[in-house]
Amino acid sequence: MSFTLHGISVSGGIAIGRAHRITHATREVSHYLVEPERVDAEVARFDAAVKTTQDELKTLHEDLNQHSPAELGAFLDLHWMILSDATLSQTPRQLIRSTRCNAEWALVQQMDSLVRQFDEIEDAYLRERKQDVVQVVERVLKVMMAAKLAATDSQSVYGGKSGSIGRAQHNTQEGEMIVVAHDLSPADMLIFKDHSFAGFVTDVGGATAHTAIMARSLALPAIVGIKNAHGLVAEGEWLIIDGVAGVLIVAPSDHILDEYRLKAREVALKREKLKRLKTAPAITLDGREISLQANIELPDDVAPALEAGAQGVGLFRTEFLFMNRSDLPSEDEQYEAYASVVRALAGRPVTIRTLDVGADKLDFAGGKAVEHMRSQANPALGLRAIRYSLAEPQLFMAQLRAILRASALGPVKILLPMVAHAHEIDLALSYLQQARMQLAARELAFDAQIKVGGMIEVPAAALSLGLFIRKLDYLSIGTNDLIQYTLAIDRTDEEVAHLYDPLHPAVLQLIAQTIAMASRAKIEVAVCGEMAGDPIYARLFIGMGLQQFSMHSAQLLEVKQAVLQSNYERASGLVARMLHADEPAAIRATLEELNG
Repeated sequence: MSFTLHGISVSGGIAIGRAHRITHATREVSHYLVEPERVDAEVARFDAAVKTTQDELKTLHEDLNQHSPAELGAFLDLHWMILSDATLSQTPRQLIRSTRCNAEWALVQQMDSLVRQFDEIEDAYLRERKQDVVQVVERVLKVMMAAKLAATDSQSVYGGKSGSIGRAQHNTQEGEMIVVAHDLSPADMLIFKDHSFAGFVTDVGGATAHTAIMARSLALPAIVGIKNAHGLVAEGEWLIIDGVAGVLIVAPSDHILDEYRLKAREVALKREKLKRLKTAPAITLDGREISLQANIELPDDVAPALEAGAQGVGLFRTEFLFMNRSDLPSEDEQYEAYASVVRALAGRPVTIRTLDVGADKLDFAGGKAVEHMRSQANPALGLRAIRYSLAEPQLFMAQLRAILRASALGPVKILLPMVAHAHEIDLALSYLQQARMQLAARELAFDAQIKVGGMIEVPAAALSLGLFIRKLDYLSIGTNDLIQYTLAIDRTDEEVAHLYDPLHPAVLQLIAQTIAMASRAKIEVAVCGEMAGDPIYARLFIGMGLQQFSMHSAQLLEVKQAVLQSNYERASGLVARMLHADEPAAIRATLEELNG
């Protein structure tokens, strides 16, 4: 019987194929006591599995070629670092010795403890990093299980070079395979290079999960957060992934299959046509120039951004330098990371956002976090983003010096996250001036006129924009947080995610007001949240007067196509009507007319 499942679309497109279910190792872990005389051997078994997994990750990284997504190597490095951290490589050993539990159970207990810590993090992107911990544990568990099977002369389902997915257990008669899993790691994604997989669906995950980022880089249709897809889908069953609607169709009828085969051909043809737009300037039909830039998380993200035709980097997230390590990155280490991006962009602008985390996020990574921060009742409203940086001046100054040094190599701008008060900007600018003086004393070059901007993510900032315009050189609207804070909605909370609405009248008013005031003051304003990368909203923003978008590079060409088909004069008239409406149906009807 045919039925549909709904989740979060993280990579668009249509995929049709047979289901290939991937086993979830943490759900198969047994729990038993080890005899006292066997405890040392059990610890050694755990150590051997950790070492094997580290070697596998290293080998996978070494075998990457120039055609592999740039993000993949960085994610493999991240998983290697997570596994090397004492919280995973040493604590389970202590549990084995103190409780005499088996190695698998000790590892799962420690994983559960770490996941609970991540669940307390309010920031959606960083909370999603708990999945990286789970994925690393999955890999170690599969190594231990494979070793047990090998010891009994059985063929491991986890065999093969990847050590995670292994061979398909069914014979597909027609079409490609669609992976159905509770979760997938970036290392698991390597299987897509050597097998004909059309896409994947997972029970867990969000739009900012590393697996989701990989799916977009590989242009694979994918849906995450379906909850129980792995339990409801049978091996070898026909599936359709509608990556646009975020729908998985299970056991579709022949009529539905034919309909989606036609849609899949249309999508493939559209993607090929989009590639022709790479070098085309982003100009509306009535001659308005639009700057399309890329959001990046790692220096390796620059290559796909340039391949997509990005005119620069509108948001360089720097959190990767601070996560999953036992110390804070030095000024020189940060400088090398920033400098590599500036050099690679060869004269194109780079906007570097200062650290956008709080002490609760750095604690797992072993950062020098303030202990009492972990007791915050609501970290989203606590010491985070620019507030945290200002509370840790040595950390902040080191980052500012590194960014300033990189500015000597090309056009660089500094972006301050989550500004809400005038004194935050004043203090940040005073630290920047101190950083300039320190570099001058060391006779190191930097751009003395470097521009400093602020992210408009808090309604208070959007409603008191005048003082920010007077103190800052440019603005960047972070729609993800602006929507969440305006509507008091956590879009990753399944109970209230349906209330997360980018088209809520209050959200539209705040965005439009910010763009209009910045334009009147003749300072740059950009949008860098998820809305910027959705072509549905491109004409909406153009009608508001926006001239700079920043998004994931995989979304850039589709947004460029929307720009090329837009007319600013027509869009501005329809947007004015939309902003005067307060009924959701009227707003959506006008958006449809705008995109018609």
